[in-house]
Amino acid sequence: MPLADLRKDYNLAGLLEKDLARNPFRQFEKWFQEAEAAKIAEPNAMTLSTATREGRPSSRTVLLKGLDGRGFVFYSNYDSRKGRDLSENPFVSLLFQWVPLERQVIVEGAVVRLPREESEAYFHSRPRANQLGAWVSQQSSIINGRAVLEDGMKALEKKYAGTEVPMPPNWGGYRVSPESVEFWQGRRSRLHDRLRFRREKSGDWIIERLSP
Repeated sequence: MPLADLRKDYNLAGLLEKDLARNPFRQFEKWFQEAEAAKIAEPNAMTLSTATREGRPSSRTVLLKGLDGRGFVFYSNYDSRKGRDLSENPFVSLLFQWVPLERQVIVEGAVVRLPREESEAYFHSRPRANQLGAWVSQQSSIINGRAVLEDGMKALEKKYAGTEVPMPPNWGGYRVSPESVEFWQGRRSRLHDRLRFRREKSGDWIIERLSP
């Protein structure tokens, strides 16, 4: 079938202003719980889009690891491509796509690094192999074959045998403080519902309906 002929009419649900929670965090939690109940694989997977100082964009999938009234939290190697982007340009977009529910959530805002003690608390809650992997992977760098990773893992398993794995100095968390959060619900005839929370200078949230 030609790509131009691939289409689906969405009809599972709608999204009206009267149905929204009072702030975007509560609304996100509601939809996230429904994504979990629908048994969507890795509902915390999100596309993180960054850009360099010159505006050259890049995107990748990362996992949401924390959420509260301050924002959305993820972790990474600070020397990775995204880490370098964020050091030059802190503004990002997050996209959650829950296809079986015909829903998307788009978050836009700026990031700040988490305090080291918060990053360490999460780091030490991870499986030990993942902790070692954070040391092995010099993320986004060019390597000469997979053996580099496998040999590095064996060396670190030996080095830290019987001891706690310290957190790498170039690894830690980021928090995205949202300026806008859009909730997208697919509807028939491509007349989708798009309701956006936008933060005003006062800190209050206003709700806007966007044309699909």
